[in-house]
Amino acid sequence: QLQLVESGGGLAQPGGSLRLSCTASGFSLDDYTVGWFRQPPAKLHEGVSCIRTNGYETSYSDSVKGRFTISRDKNTVHLQMNNLTREDTAVYHCASTGDLTHTCPIRFNDVFRWGKGTPVTVSE
Repeated sequence: QLQLVESGGGLAQPGGSLRLSCTASGFSLDDYTVGWFRQPPAKLHEGVSCIRTNGYETSYSDSVKGRFTISRDKNTVHLQMNNLTREDTAVYHCASTGDLTHTCPIRFNDVFRWGKGTPVTVSE
């Protein structure tokens, strides 16, 4: 079965860190542009970060720039989240495009495959 699987979510305190990972099952994630989206409670999805197949072309939303770092290694894409705030509380979804030439950022409607998501809660 072709799917994306996220891991690493959980509870963190304000100012803390978490590292999310996205792995692919049944196909090679190395062949696609990959992004992270998040959906806060009662809000729409927001594009957070993106990384192209070359591993060095990336993009970040203004709300996470300077705090989050996206990287990829051996069929896995990571999102290192530092200096977390309560506003980062959301379900984080990994998403891939359908081709290796797609640029960053990825628009919501351009996502070819979604992961089920991993929840992140930032609270005292």
